[in-house]
Amino acid sequence: MNLTQLQSLIAVAEAGSFTAAADKLGVTQSGMSQALAALEENLGVKLLIRQPRGVELTAFGERALDHARAALSHLEAIEREAMALIGEETSAIRLAGFPSVFATVLPPLLRRFRTLHPGVDLVPLETDDMEVETWLTAGSIDLGVVLNPSPARNAVPLGRDAWVPILPAAHPLSRRSSVSLAELAAAPFVLATGGCHTNARSLADAAGLTLQNVQIEVRDWSSAIALVREGAGVSLVPESTLPEQRRGFRVSKLTSPLHRAFGLVASPARPLSRAGRLFVEMARRSTAPTLA
Repeated sequence: MNLTQLQSLIAVAEAGSFTAAADKLGVTQSGMSQALAALEENLGVKLLIRQPRGVELTAFGERALDHARAALSHLEAIEREAMALIGEETSAIRLAGFPSVFATVLPPLLRRFRTLHPGVDLVPLETDDMEVETWLTAGSIDLGVVLNPSPARNAVPLGRDAWVPILPAAHPLSRRSSVSLAELAAAPFVLATGGCHTNARSLADAAGLTLQNVQIEVRDWSSAIALVREGAGVSLVPESTLPEQRRGFRVSKLTSPLHRAFGLVASPARPLSRAGRLFVEMARRSTAPTLA
């Protein structure tokens, strides 16, 4: 029995579904399902009844939920009292990241930390990935989300994303199940940076290619997607930035897949406070099921 399993039980009971509960904790639905299945196996007792429209607790599950909430409450009280004792309950954490992580993985982590530690002043800062690195080096921030961190940086992995081609619905390449980076680079192109140095242009450069016909360059992924939808060109975007409504454009795959990874790292220029260490540990616990 571990903290992740107890958090998952509480989240599912409150949300009524694996999907909503996983979103609340910032983990995958499969990771949460695995954590709860392991808890049931360890206990030898069913906790949940999976229904077509959601999840219900068994009678024992209801009793276990009370204990899980009490256990979590006691753990949070220990952390709060320890921080108050050393005078860090009112400390601040400055955390920087690039736009797409603020739209995906960071909100559940920020929400969870503020619930656990309401006395800590958590200051999120959105900027581009190069400035995140500059701030980390200078010690201007405590924590930063960086792209493709090396193993030596001891980053907490927050996610991994595939780069996917998007094409106007009427484009000849849209009928294909996969498209090469060279074919994209030769077509009229809508370049989006997402506030990151790593984008379609840098990926093409790394492959020895050049984007030959950039029609327009924008910052936001959503702007690029809207322009592709209107037929302005093709583009290459992170999969997590795709909208649910995909009318007017097609999503393909690269013949040679490319991915980006992002992780949480601490500034090497300043000691990480206890509040900062608590955020790192919470992030590590929250993302562990995702990476299993």
